[in-house]
Amino acid sequence: MGISCCTRLPEDPLQAVAERYLRAAPFMGADAVLVPSTRDVVDIRSIVGRLDGILLTGSPSNIAPRRYRATEKGTGPFYPARDETVTRIIEAAVDQDRPVFGICRGFQEVAVAYGATLRRDLGEPEREQIHHTPPPGVPLEEMFALQHRVELTPGGILERLMGVPSIAVVSAHFQGIDQPSAKLLVEAKSTDGILEGIRPMSGERVFAVQWHPEWRLAENPHSVKLFSWFGAVLRGASFEEAVDHVVR
Repeated sequence: MGISCCTRLPEDPLQAVAERYLRAAPFMGADAVLVPSTRDVVDIRSIVGRLDGILLTGSPSNIAPRRYRATEKGTGPFYPARDETVTRIIEAAVDQDRPVFGICRGFQEVAVAYGATLRRDLGEPEREQIHHTPPPGVPLEEMFALQHRVELTPGGILERLMGVPSIAVVSAHFQGIDQPSAKLLVEAKSTDGILEGIRPMSGERVFAVQWHPEWRLAENPHSVKLFSWFGAVLRGASFEEAVDHVVR
């Protein structure tokens, strides 16, 4: 399974990904292969074609507004190479029927790929306690200490997988969906209406959540179910078959 990286330290670029995403691989029964955001030196279609699927990771960066047709300047940091690389990854994965699982920034990348636009105001006081938009320099333990509930769409993949109408999640993000796309089905939303789980209306094996199920994964039964489910998808199951595989 491929795991997306980001370009960091622009004065001496390096490819990086938080280790907690790599540690999620065993819960999917998968081996982790890092996919760099270096659009000019890798053949994305060739790489995707040799993988069983892709995990699109979270990142400190935001998606550039021009990617979702906005004219505002926006607030960085921005990693244009990741924006371009992941756009190509999603296109190649859909073309080659490789499943995609997006988390946090990966959720936003999936949303934009299917025509949604993003908002950048989740740090407003009335939203901060729900989405916990972190100020710079906050330790991870503090950043991920707060939880909020998401309501799962009745009859959806997540609701059937979890077996409950709502779950508590760890969430920390600046951007979120503003205008949804008619191409997307909603799988979950927060109590203030922000979309937190999506998949394509067209039935392609693409799925994304805004929260961080990889955080302290082994301690969270709902997160274990989610990654076990995607592991079954990696091995060729449909979304529905994978649900049956986990809950039977």
